[in-house]
Amino acid sequence: MSRIGYKAVEIPSGVEVKADGDQVTVKGPKGTLTRTVSTEITMSVKDNVVTFDRPTNDNKMRALHGATRANFNNMVEGVTKGYKKDLQLVGVGYRAQLKGKTLVLNLGYSNPVELETPADLQLEVPDNTHITVSGISKQRVGDFAAEIRAVRSPEPYKGKGVRYVGEYVRLKEGKTGK
Repeated sequence: MSRIGYKAVEIPSGVEVKADGDQVTVKGPKGTLTRTVSTEITMSVKDNVVTFDRPTNDNKMRALHGATRANFNNMVEGVTKGYKKDLQLVGVGYRAQLKGKTLVLNLGYSNPVELETPADLQLEVPDNTHITVSGISKQRVGDFAAEIRAVRSPEPYKGKGVRYVGEYVRLKEGKTGK
């Protein structure tokens, strides 16, 4: 990660960056994100370009340097463009619907599974076999999409379950007769 940390992050127009000690706040057209960063990594803002520097060259600092820069870049991208994950339901009778802020999943269990949508995320169900999770935080979007997928992850024999759009599920061969 050490080379990632040295790349400068350009701040697009309409995005405001504010650093208060170990708190970094990024404000843009889609919203505001705040994150706690390590005080060992120094951040400098000049002419709409943010650079990060590390004090030493040991492994821990190199990893922290790259992770800090990547997280900051994700914050800038989130408040300008946003993030989105698409999921699809594969299986006979598997369907999803949105009732207010509650996602109701019928995935072959005896009762439907209900998931409450977090306040900072948006859910869309364009048809009953597709779900779109969107928001400004890459981590929150990925975590909630993984939570939905974990309700019934794809099984390896028929491929039934909740999967990301474009995800490849390797199918195993079933039993053979005598």
